[in-house]
Amino acid sequence: MIMTTEPKHSKKSKPEPAGEKLYVLRLYVAGQTPKSLTAFANLKKICEVHLKGEYELEVIDLMLNPKLATGDQIIAIPTLIKKLPPPMRRLIGDLSNTENVLVGLDLKDGVKRERYRKGFDPYGKKAP
Repeated sequence: MIMTTEPKHSKKSKPEPAGEKLYVLRLYVAGQTPKSLTAFANLKKICEVHLKGEYELEVIDLMLNPKLATGDQIIAIPTLIKKLPPPMRRLIGDLSNTENVLVGLDLKDGVKRERYRKGFDPYGKKAP
Protein backbone atom coordinates (compact mmCIF):
# COMPACT_ATOMS: atom_id res chain seq x y z
CA MET A 1 0.00 0.00 0.00
CA ILE A 2 1.53 3.28 -1.12
CA MET A 3 -0.72 6.24 -0.54
CA THR A 4 -0.12 9.92 -0.95
CA THR A 5 -2.15 12.63 0.70
CA GLU A 6 -1.86 15.86 -1.23
CA PRO A 7 -1.86 19.20 0.56
CA LYS A 8 -4.79 21.56 0.16
CA HIS A 9 -2.40 24.18 -1.26
CA SER A 10 -0.09 22.58 -3.80
CA LYS A 11 3.28 24.25 -4.36
CA LYS A 12 2.76 24.02 -8.13
CA SER A 13 -0.60 25.76 -8.18
CA LYS A 14 0.01 28.51 -5.66
CA PRO A 15 3.18 30.02 -4.16
CA GLU A 16 3.59 29.61 -0.42
CA PRO A 17 2.61 32.68 1.58
CA ALA A 18 5.38 34.16 3.70
CA GLY A 19 5.87 32.25 6.94
CA GLU A 20 4.09 29.06 5.83
CA LYS A 21 6.06 25.86 5.28
CA LEU A 22 5.15 22.81 3.28
CA TYR A 23 5.84 19.69 5.32
CA VAL A 24 6.87 16.62 3.35
CA LEU A 25 6.29 13.50 5.45
CA ARG A 26 6.84 9.82 4.73
CA LEU A 27 5.37 7.12 6.97
CA TYR A 28 6.82 3.62 6.66
CA VAL A 29 4.52 0.79 7.81
CA ALA A 30 4.37 -3.00 7.53
CA GLY A 31 0.92 -4.01 6.34
CA GLN A 32 -2.28 -3.34 8.20
CA THR A 33 -0.96 -4.11 11.68
CA PRO A 34 -2.56 -2.42 14.71
CA LYS A 35 0.60 -0.33 15.27
CA SER A 36 0.71 0.78 11.63
CA LEU A 37 -2.97 1.73 11.62
CA THR A 38 -2.59 3.58 14.92
CA ALA A 39 0.47 5.47 13.63
CA PHE A 40 -1.40 6.51 10.48
CA ALA A 41 -4.50 7.63 12.42
CA ASN A 42 -2.43 9.57 14.97
CA LEU A 43 -0.35 11.26 12.28
CA LYS A 44 -3.40 12.16 10.21
CA LYS A 45 -5.04 13.78 13.25
CA ILE A 46 -1.88 15.73 14.13
CA CYS A 47 -1.48 16.94 10.54
CA GLU A 48 -5.09 18.06 10.23
CA VAL A 49 -4.97 19.98 13.52
CA HIS A 50 -1.46 21.44 13.46
CA LEU A 51 -0.46 21.64 9.78
CA LYS A 52 -3.89 22.58 8.42
CA GLY A 53 -3.37 21.18 4.93
CA GLU A 54 0.19 22.45 4.44
CA TYR A 55 1.68 18.97 4.12
CA GLU A 56 2.25 16.04 1.79
CA LEU A 57 2.00 12.61 3.37
CA GLU A 58 3.23 9.47 1.67
CA VAL A 59 2.53 6.10 3.30
CA ILE A 60 4.84 3.28 2.22
CA ASP A 61 3.99 -0.34 3.01
CA LEU A 62 7.24 -2.27 3.30
CA MET A 63 5.39 -5.59 3.10
CA LEU A 64 4.68 -4.79 -0.56
CA ASN A 65 8.08 -3.32 -1.41
CA PRO A 66 10.80 -3.89 1.22
CA LYS A 67 13.52 -2.37 -0.98
CA LEU A 68 12.08 1.09 -0.30
CA ALA A 69 13.38 0.84 3.28
CA THR A 70 17.01 1.23 2.22
CA GLY A 71 16.67 4.78 0.88
CA ASP A 72 15.72 6.25 4.26
CA GLN A 73 17.60 3.58 6.26
CA ILE A 74 14.49 2.23 7.99
CA ILE A 75 15.35 -0.19 10.79
CA ALA A 76 12.08 -0.15 12.77
CA ILE A 77 8.44 0.31 11.87
CA PRO A 78 6.32 2.31 11.92
CA THR A 79 8.77 5.15 11.17
CA LEU A 80 7.91 8.72 10.22
CA ILE A 81 10.43 10.71 8.21
CA LYS A 82 10.10 14.49 8.02
CA LYS A 83 11.86 15.38 4.75
CA LEU A 84 10.95 19.07 4.63
CA PRO A 85 11.37 21.62 6.06
CA PRO A 86 14.93 20.93 7.21
CA PRO A 87 16.34 19.46 9.33
CA MET A 88 15.22 15.93 8.48
CA ARG A 89 13.71 14.12 11.46
CA ARG A 90 12.98 10.45 12.17
CA LEU A 91 10.23 9.37 14.61
CA ILE A 92 9.71 5.70 15.46
CA GLY A 93 6.57 4.15 16.95
CA ASP A 94 2.82 4.57 16.78
CA LEU A 95 3.02 8.37 17.23
CA SER A 96 0.59 8.26 20.15
CA ASN A 97 2.58 10.79 22.20
CA THR A 98 1.38 13.96 20.49
CA GLU A 99 3.78 16.16 22.47
CA ASN A 100 6.82 14.20 21.23
CA VAL A 101 5.54 14.19 17.65
CA LEU A 102 5.02 17.97 17.71
CA VAL A 103 8.54 18.48 19.05
CA GLY A 104 9.93 16.06 16.45
CA LEU A 105 8.20 17.93 13.65
CA ASP A 106 9.48 21.25 15.04
CA LEU A 107 5.94 22.42 15.70
CA LYS A 108 6.59 22.85 19.40
CA ASP A 109 9.73 23.58 21.40
CA GLY A 110 10.92 20.78 23.62
CA VAL A 111 12.60 21.34 26.98
CA LYS A 112 16.06 20.44 25.63
CA ARG A 113 15.77 22.72 22.60
CA GLU A 114 14.43 25.60 24.66
CA ARG A 115 17.29 25.26 27.14
CA TYR A 116 19.80 25.16 24.27
CA ARG A 117 18.37 28.37 22.82
CA LYS A 118 18.72 30.00 26.24
CA GLY A 119 22.46 29.35 26.29
CA PHE A 120 22.73 25.84 27.73
CA ASP A 121 24.39 22.94 25.94
CA PRO A 122 22.44 19.66 25.45
CA TYR A 123 23.80 18.37 28.79
CA GLY A 124 22.41 21.24 30.85
CA LYS A 125 25.69 23.10 31.33
CA LYS A 126 26.01 26.80 30.57
CA ALA A 127 27.41 27.23 27.05
CA PRO A 128 30.59 29.31 26.74
